[in-house]
Amino acid sequence: MTRERAYFEASALRKHGGLCSDHVPEVYHFDRAMSLIGMRYIEPPHIILRKGLVAGVEYPLLAEHMADYMAKTLFFTSLLYNSTTDHKKGVAQYCENVEMGRLTEQVVFSDPYMAAKYNRCTSPFLDKDAEAVRGDDELKLEIAELKSMFIERAQALVHGDLHTGSIMVTTDSTQVIDPEFAFYGPMGYDIGAFLGNLILAYFSQDGHADQANDRKAYKLWILKTIEDSWNLFHKKFVDLWNKHKDGNGEAYLPPIYNNSELLSLAQKKYMTSLFHDSLGFGSAKMIRRIVGIAHVEDFESIEDASKRASCERRALDCAKSILKGRRQFESIEKVIAHVQSFTRD
Repeated sequence: MTRERAYFEASALRKHGGLCSDHVPEVYHFDRAMSLIGMRYIEPPHIILRKGLVAGVEYPLLAEHMADYMAKTLFFTSLLYNSTTDHKKGVAQYCENVEMGRLTEQVVFSDPYMAAKYNRCTSPFLDKDAEAVRGDDELKLEIAELKSMFIERAQALVHGDLHTGSIMVTTDSTQVIDPEFAFYGPMGYDIGAFLGNLILAYFSQDGHADQANDRKAYKLWILKTIEDSWNLFHKKFVDLWNKHKDGNGEAYLPPIYNNSELLSLAQKKYMTSLFHDSLGFGSAKMIRRIVGIAHVEDFESIEDASKRASCERRALDCAKSILKGRRQFESIEKVIAHVQSFTRD
């Protein structure tokens, strides 16, 4: 990874912070020559969200806050709000973050599907599962489509690594950090990363359950957070679209989409496509965290390897099925029911 990633991190923090200051810490100073960022200290008791999920802490405002962050940062950096000229200027700026993008291409869309040097899994328990991923032709065709979209579709300025390790929280505060992978890409990559990591957290809970806490209530809270995150995002995003439909955005010009019925149909088609994109990217992120190079603390902190592998296998099987069948899901509630079907009896 190059030192230049600090420039893109600082730039994205400033851009996203200007759009959603409640959930992005302010950058006070950036020195490009020194790759030095001076930014607001996120004070205790903030912790990394992933650690809170491992510990079983509920965050009642998480869905509301993340929906707000995703809706504002994605809408206001898209062609729904901006002119083509302004949009392309943004795309050109972040195109130079190519090395970080290539790293993502490798570890998310390539390595898990071949015998890559740094792949690992909970061996020997998941050896056959990892082999099955590498031999799944249908899965490979779907991941190729997502990889092309990731590289080619400059839809909005995405965070690029919006997992639960890039979010700091308390029960009433949510702060998004570390956008060093930022680039203009598909909106569903950010949404999917967040939702997919919550699903990983869900499947890890059986490995953290004990006699004092079976984690069943907490698992239901995670599922409700996933459901609320998408539904609130959907509402906030469409509300922004309706509010700014007569603005400078050039994706849907008012003289063409000149009646409410037509605009409503366009929005429904757009949001359905975005939903399916999010499910695909979220599933890809889940798969790579189980059979790729970089794993997650949610599973890694489960000391019993057999128990860990059991949790990971259910997550992996769920991710593969969602990725292949993502276009069949009509609502987040249907996805939640599908996730629950992989839960141990």
